[in-house]
Amino acid sequence: MNFNEEYEKRIKEIENILRRFLPAGGGYQKVIMEAMEYSLMAGGKRLRPMLMLESFRLFGGKGRIIEPFAAAIEMIHTYSLVHDDLPAMDDDDYRRGRKTTHVVYGEDMGILAGDALLNYAFETACKTFELEPDASARIGQAMKIMAEKSGIYGMIGGQVVDVRESGQKISGDMLDFIYRLKTGALIEASVMAGAVLAGATADETAQMEQIARKVGLAFQIQDDILDVTGTAETLGKPVHSDEKNEKTTYVTWKGLEESGNEVARLTEEAIGLLRDTGRDSDYLEALFKWLIYREK
Repeated sequence: MNFNEEYEKRIKEIENILRRFLPAGGGYQKVIMEAMEYSLMAGGKRLRPMLMLESFRLFGGKGRIIEPFAAAIEMIHTYSLVHDDLPAMDDDDYRRGRKTTHVVYGEDMGILAGDALLNYAFETACKTFELEPDASARIGQAMKIMAEKSGIYGMIGGQVVDVRESGQKISGDMLDFIYRLKTGALIEASVMAGAVLAGATADETAQMEQIARKVGLAFQIQDDILDVTGTAETLGKPVHSDEKNEKTTYVTWKGLEESGNEVARLTEEAIGLLRDTGRDSDYLEALFKWLIYREK
């Protein structure tokens, strides 16, 4: 398998899905549709919809039932980035190599674009009921997972603690908590919802959650490393932003070498659990490994 070719194929698939579910129409509120599209179609790794699609396929999922959810999870992720970049949060001017949403459309429209993407994500996921009316139980379960993992017991909860403790020296336990919720929760939602929509059992879904928890933590630690070692040109966003915002990270806590070792350990553990499913997981394994060596 040529990972780069397979990765690019999946990126194109996801971009096509996102375009199909973009909000249509104009009217007096046209500017918000433009800001939503600007934010959503800015590129990126598309990791969360990719993980969702691969988890769906891992458990034998077929058909288009997965597509609205794949679009929805990327909308949720994108809204979180739009709000992260706001002056009241990280105050960043660049994201994915171009100006952030609030810089282009103003802070007011930046806030509203994030709100709109979150709400529209669930509007989009609800379209699955029309595509697969006989799968309402699975759709409802997947919707519940996505809502919980993006809310106060998931991503938002992690962000709350991250913001409140910014500039403070925090413990390793608290840092793990922030990362597990702020970054890991949406990754968990991606693989869990994909598995559920494919008809996976409760035990299989729980195993995917454990895999994603390790992947999410590894991903965020690698992000910390790149914030120190990367360049703005490569990453498409400012570097040393954690230092600027006086944030405790794995790098400030354990150093670069130990942080890199932790990424490798977590990834290998995730791959081991993935192999335990007994299913064809070659691409997912390659994707997990790519997270270690990525440069952006």
